[in-house]
Amino acid sequence: MDPEPVMEFVDLSTLFFLVLAVVIAFQLRSVLGRRTGRERPPTDVFRTPDESRDDKVVALPRRDGQPVPEIVEDDTEERLRQADQIAKPDTPANEGLKAIVEADRSFEPRRFMEGARAAHEMIVQAFAQGDRQTLRSLLSPEVMADFDAAVTEREKTGHTIESTYVGLEKADIRSVGMNGREANISIRFVSQMITATYDEARTLVDGDPEQVTEGVDVWTFARNVDSSDPNWLLIATGES
Repeated sequence: MDPEPVMEFVDLSTLFFLVLAVVIAFQLRSVLGRRTGRERPPTDVFRTPDESRDDKVVALPRRDGQPVPEIVEDDTEERLRQADQIAKPDTPANEGLKAIVEADRSFEPRRFMEGARAAHEMIVQAFAQGDRQTLRSLLSPEVMADFDAAVTEREKTGHTIESTYVGLEKADIRSVGMNGREANISIRFVSQMITATYDEARTLVDGDPEQVTEGVDVWTFARNVDSSDPNWLLIATGES
C-alpha cells in the first residue's frame, strides 16, 4: 500500500478535528461569556483597602470598589433560608443569624460567610507582609494596634516572614449575637499554611518553608446594623 495517501488522510483528519475544536470553543465562549445585564452585582461584605473609614464600625473588603446595591425587594424569607443552610435550625447560632437578618435588611448570611473566608486569607497574608494599609482597612482600631505592634517588633529585629496560604479547611460559626445595635459573629477558621521566618542574613529562625502546618483562629466580626455602611470589621482574635 502506498504510504502517502494514508499520511494525507491522517493530516486531513487532524486538521478537521482542530477546526472543530476551535469552532466549539468559540461557541462556548460566546454563550458563557455573555452578560444579560440582569446579573446581581457581586458584593463582598468586606471593605477594600482604598475605601474610607469614616464610621466607627466599617468592615472587610469590597474588591470592585463599587457601592453595595440596595436591596429593593423584600428578600427576608430567602435570607432566613440562608441562615438555616449555614447554621442548624433551633440552635443559638441559627437564632442569632436570624436576629441579624431581621434587624439588618442588607445582611445576607451566605455572602457574609463568603466574605469572611476571603477576609481571613487577606488579613493573614497582609500581616505576614507587614501590609499596614490593608490591615487598617479590615481591623478595628484596637486589633490594628496589636497587629501594628507585632509588625513593628518584627521590623526592629530585622525578621521577615514568607508565608503561603495553602487553603481554608473549615469556617464554622461559633457564636452570633446582638450587643445593642451591634451585630457580632465569631467564626472558627481552620487553615493550612506554609510559614517561614528569616533574619537579616536569611537564616531560618522559625517555621519551615517546606512544611504545611494547620492554623486555628477564632475571629469576631462586628457591624452596627444602623450604619449605612454594610461592611463588617474584625474586632477580636483568638485561638482555639
